[in-house]
Amino acid sequence: MNFKNTTKPAANKIIIVAGLIFIALFCFTADCKNKPVQKSPLPADISLVKSHLKALTETPEFRNHKNIDQLNEVADYIKQNFSKYGDSTIFQEYNVEAKIYKNVITSFGTENKKRIIIGAHYDVCGDQQGADDNATGVTALLELARMLKNQKLNYRIDLVAYTLEEPPYFRTENMGSHIHAQYLKDHNIDVYGMASVEMIGYFKDEKNSQTYPLGILSWVYGDKGDFITLVKKFGAGNFVNNFSTQFKEANQIKTEIFTAPKFVKGTDFSDHLNYWKFGYSALMITDTSFFRNKNYHENTDTLETLDLVRMTKVIDGIFLSLIHMK
Repeated sequence: MNFKNTTKPAANKIIIVAGLIFIALFCFTADCKNKPVQKSPLPADISLVKSHLKALTETPEFRNHKNIDQLNEVADYIKQNFSKYGDSTIFQEYNVEAKIYKNVITSFGTENKKRIIIGAHYDVCGDQQGADDNATGVTALLELARMLKNQKLNYRIDLVAYTLEEPPYFRTENMGSHIHAQYLKDHNIDVYGMASVEMIGYFKDEKNSQTYPLGILSWVYGDKGDFITLVKKFGAGNFVNNFSTQFKEANQIKTEIFTAPKFVKGTDFSDHLNYWKFGYSALMITDTSFFRNKNYHENTDTLETLDLVRMTKVIDGIFLSLIHMK
């Protein structure tokens, strides 16, 4: 989330930055309200979370775009687990440079027309385990599948595990999320909105463990990496506003909402960017990535670095938001 150079006058930049700080202060104040913690009818299971994380990270080869057989094995693992719970589970296959890559999709509440997409990518950048980036996001999908089974839902929920989010395909039409969002648009599917689950397992309570694209934001959010962030853009849409409200009401974990203009780099560093591209209401759920986790895109991004207790609380927050969505 570094600021880009723009051609706007400096005064306009100051006004925009001041607006950002005002929004941040407003969100921070909202966080200070005393709210009860919602009780989940089916909480996330920390033992299952750890089991899925181990299965995703401790693979014979790294799950990057070069190791197509390993990606297929991971896709099979996701599909097998999705199939235990979903109303329907499929591969969405597509061709890139004469290789077949696969998104994995499972659906709940298929009697409803309007749908919500909850997505996370299962590939990694280079030769590393990618525990936080993004085995945590995929594990959230796997647990949500178990938790959503037999729940009364007001929307159809599609859980989508994407391939090819990472370089060299990031920001290209070969991203699995671009393929999926394009399909939704081309087939005029009624989509309420999308949430990208991108790195949700790294938390720190030490001072100076959290950085920001703008240093002054530490005055608002503090310098401890002890919160989860909902990242949205201006004019985020009904779904994002509804989901954010529900997530805050669930009160499972300390939560900050960050609303950013287009010139703030980093707010679109995940699969939600492709849903923005097609005009859908979308947000990112994240521990702030490299602004906190210095293991980002390094071989030190391992299971041992994660806080599984707080990670399960993020999953509980997503689950409660979905089942209470009006």
